[in-house]
Amino acid sequence: MSTTHNLYERAEHACELCKSTENPQPHTLQDSPEDDPKQVLLCQTCRELIQDLGESADNKHWRCLQDSIWSITPEVQVLSWRLLHTLSSTQSWARDALDQAYLEDELLEWAKSTISEAPKDDTPPTYDANGTQLQEGDSITLVRNLDVKGGGFTAKQGTLVKNIRLTGDPDYIEGKINGMSIMLKTKFIKRA
Repeated sequence: MSTTHNLYERAEHACELCKSTENPQPHTLQDSPEDDPKQVLLCQTCRELIQDLGESADNKHWRCLQDSIWSITPEVQVLSWRLLHTLSSTQSWARDALDQAYLEDELLEWAKSTISEAPKDDTPPTYDANGTQLQEGDSITLVRNLDVKGGGFTAKQGTLVKNIRLTGDPDYIEGKINGMSIMLKTKFIKRA
């Protein structure tokens, strides 16, 4: 039996990312050895969007990765992880899916093998009200009560905000309070 035939059987003749049956074709993973190519079956839409990933980063089609990352097929897990990693720089849902995903150590190493080191970031560091440098994912607390515009509530002094996101502007961070994502001025927060 041919490798291609086995691939179609494994995938049940559907895209292994989005489950579409629209013209599924084999897609070879970027770092596959020539003597043993690692392939996944992808629909035409997924193949086209992978080619233009930077431009399609906000495409709702990629939400399918939230399910495909949990596939039992290693090749599908690796491709899903790589796509989520790329999308996570601009899409919060992709960051969340990537944070929740679990890959065995060997698969994670394989998934990361084509990810190049990010260029040095020239963004100025972000500091809290006490002058402590903040990092992506830190927890902070509010140093005063803040009226949340459009939220209809006041965020009380001492409120803990977990897993903040840096914005690139050293005067603001992004965080969730009462399930609402808001921008907070760094002069009103301190690292927890």
